[in-house]
Amino acid sequence: MTHDPQVKIPATYMRGGTSKGVFFNLKDLPEVAQTAGAARDAILLRVIGSPDPYGKQTDGMGGATSSTSKTVILAKSTQADHDVDYLFGQVAINKAFVDWSGNCGNLTAAVGSFAISNGLVNPSRVPENGIAVIRIWQANIGKTIIANVPIRNGEVQEIGDFELDGVTFPAAEVEVEFLSPVNASEAMFPTGKLVDDLEVPGVGTFKATMINAGIPTVFLNADAINYTGAELQEAINGDPKALEMFEIIRTYGAIKMGLISSVEEAASRQHTPKVAFVAPPSDYVSSSGKQINVSDIDLNVRALSMGKLHHAMMGTAAVAIGTAAAIPGTLVNLAAGGGERASVTFGHPSGTLKVGAEAVQTDGEWTVNKVIMSRSARVLMEGNIRIPGDSF
Repeated sequence: MTHDPQVKIPATYMRGGTSKGVFFNLKDLPEVAQTAGAARDAILLRVIGSPDPYGKQTDGMGGATSSTSKTVILAKSTQADHDVDYLFGQVAINKAFVDWSGNCGNLTAAVGSFAISNGLVNPSRVPENGIAVIRIWQANIGKTIIANVPIRNGEVQEIGDFELDGVTFPAAEVEVEFLSPVNASEAMFPTGKLVDDLEVPGVGTFKATMINAGIPTVFLNADAINYTGAELQEAINGDPKALEMFEIIRTYGAIKMGLISSVEEAASRQHTPKVAFVAPPSDYVSSSGKQINVSDIDLNVRALSMGKLHHAMMGTAAVAIGTAAAIPGTLVNLAAGGGERASVTFGHPSGTLKVGAEAVQTDGEWTVNKVIMSRSARVLMEGNIRIPGDSF
């Protein structure tokens, strides 16, 4: 029996924030995959190593976690006043499914760097030394993001002394600005309430803040589901009953937010919404052994991604946290002590993160101008990905 030889596709493996992913220049993909469709999905699944019933992605570039089963496609922007178009694909681990329904905020930090290094940005917009302000069009959700990329001697500066909890080594700081994360035509709070009652059959009814900012997110109080808010990954991920509970909550949250119309649809929308639980600040020891004190944080937040507790915090969920914290009366704001605030520092399993938000209320309606946080990014490997020629 003969088989097609492997094909080579130029690619770059990058860390962005606390995530890793395989980055492609759109024009480098096989022609059949330069437009959305089954062939593109098949290629990305094979690149990452999914679906894998063993849950390891051994025969691909994926790392068998939601943070490392990611793909990015970039192109010169087709949008006015933007530099690069950014498309993100979250690849399921044990299913033949690529979720295009949301953004990855962590990998956003690497988009500007890749775009500059791969000639997708007009050279006139890149200083010899200083900060390159890269205007990103996030195509999944139709939003503008600004990445402030440090430049030294005309090249992206990746190495620095900025430390990001959840990342082992320091790197250069990349400030990321999520502009107008909620369009004026969209409902920031799809239910019309800052806090709603979320009824979850077989589980209970919970107070919930359901917000669409950064990424659709359902926030619960930790004590309502018998947690402290200071849990590390194993406390959740090692408990199958807990994971089942969170998935049921996510499903009914998606219905309540109008993202899906039936329970059956939840399986085809794994990436969104996220489920997170919040609590007032408390002392705990992070996964790296770092002591986190009450005085270090305003609140604790834990969030699930693709069915597991995230080891740190998704960048898009951090946008939702910062936005909700800036709006008095949400569960996030109340856990942080209530009142008006322009920024919040929250504890997560790997440490802490500060995020700022500009929120204003006009005629009783809340809008957010932008959310800002600092991340870092680094090229890990560049060259060619190889996949079997008969896989797409």
